[in-house]
Amino acid sequence: MPPPSLRRRKTALLALALERTAPATLQQQICEQLREIILAGRLPPGSRLPSSRALAAELGCSRNTVVTAFDQLLSEGYLEGQAGSGTYVCRVLPEELLGVAPPAEAATACSEAPGGTAGPRLAGRAAAIVDLSRRDRDRHRLAQGSAGGTAPAAGETLRAFLSGPETAEFPFDVWGRLYARIWRRPADRLLQLDSAAGMQSLREAIAGYLRSYRGLQCDWHQVIVTTGAQAAIGLATQMLLEPGDAVWIEEPGYVGLRGPLLAAGAELVPVPLDGEGISVAAGTRLAAKARAAIVTPSHHYPLGTTLTLARRLELLEWAREADAWILEDDYDSEYRYAGRPLASLQGLAAGRGEAGRVIYVGTFSKVLFPSIRIGYLVVPEALVEPLTAGQAALGAMPSALVQPVLASFIEDGSFATHVRRMRRLYAARQAALVAAVKTHLDDLLTVTPDDAGLHVMAGLKAPLAERLGDQGAARVAAAAGIGVVPLANYFYGPATRQGLMLGYAGVPEDEIDGGARRLGEVLRTAMRS
Repeated sequence: MPPPSLRRRKTALLALALERTAPATLQQQICEQLREIILAGRLPPGSRLPSSRALAAELGCSRNTVVTAFDQLLSEGYLEGQAGSGTYVCRVLPEELLGVAPPAEAATACSEAPGGTAGPRLAGRAAAIVDLSRRDRDRHRLAQGSAGGTAPAAGETLRAFLSGPETAEFPFDVWGRLYARIWRRPADRLLQLDSAAGMQSLREAIAGYLRSYRGLQCDWHQVIVTTGAQAAIGLATQMLLEPGDAVWIEEPGYVGLRGPLLAAGAELVPVPLDGEGISVAAGTRLAAKARAAIVTPSHHYPLGTTLTLARRLELLEWAREADAWILEDDYDSEYRYAGRPLASLQGLAAGRGEAGRVIYVGTFSKVLFPSIRIGYLVVPEALVEPLTAGQAALGAMPSALVQPVLASFIEDGSFATHVRRMRRLYAARQAALVAAVKTHLDDLLTVTPDDAGLHVMAGLKAPLAERLGDQGAARVAAAAGIGVVPLANYFYGPATRQGLMLGYAGVPEDEIDGGARRLGEVLRTAMRS
């Protein structure tokens, strides 16, 4: 009898078809098709086959025909099993029978293009996207502490200082009850495709929240729900840009927007920042007629700079004169720890009669949990129909499973309760991190509290900057299992300043002090070597 691990396997779906007019008997056809599927590797060893009764009903033949075919394959060593326990693909198949190329050979076959070239022939911008993705993956591995080297001490698991929200504190009990209530017996309307812009209930909830908390001037139909902030930027840029159009991006700035821009064929123009935010004067010198600018005005990522009112007005004036779009990425506006939330650029533009130039981008990945994959655009009236049509044509609509649950989560006050609770938690963790850096890293790093966000950016003091630099410091930290991200990673061009991103939101307070102590130890050791 097959072992329990095989008996628990789900029954495989088989794509078999019988031809009544073929020379081969029905039994022979079943044998040949099953044998071909197994040898091709499409039915892996240990897969459970449907019962003879179920397969016979599916194929429209007698059960005896299927049983005889199974018996033939059992005798040939392709299947195994006993009556009453199910029939399975044999766990051990002779390698010479399998028609699947070994991994090295298969990899070679996939990587070779006609003419023996080193890879498939990609479009120019596709090659740039692949290269960007690889570099982002390498950066992620570095931040996760997988660069090799000395691991943390036995039993020591450090989450410091990875950037991202705390997911352990999310009210999954509330979320689960809402999910069960909605989907245990879903209304018919939930089972049909809604507008490509998203479910009305969620769009209404988002619009209400943005009007009351972020000062946006918008109606619910201006909200387009997407599968995240990157998807939102991708939709807007693909619909608004021509290949070769110049787009201002902040330098340094959010890496995730580069892929969507490259996919749209845009020419990326990195524009430096100063103490007031993105330099409109520098952007004008570099590309006065750029088609768009993408900015994080409320809390720059990753430096934390706030775009001043004077600079916001200057940016709006440039957009008007250049007939350009402004994409306002408001990625973490919920987490502000001092003073009132800053007004959105979209709200300021609307108050000046220029709302038609600003596209607002938001996401729930930072405030709830990353895998929720729900973002949104708030677009001017004139863009509602074309961008909704674009999302429909691209087939990028978010799943309906999450949307009504999130709408209820916002409408019943659970969202606001969660944000208030996490704001207190994150403020305490930031204070703990600033204190820990001053205690254990004061000779290496300088850090000041930030009014908002999920991380702080630490500056490098001269000895560390000269001996290791931010990239070297990040590699040393990664080897010790500590995740810090060098500021150099956020520059599109050559880095002009150094720093280390220290995330605190997802790090419990009792790990923050130990992480800072450990970071100081490994950096000093590396500097002495």
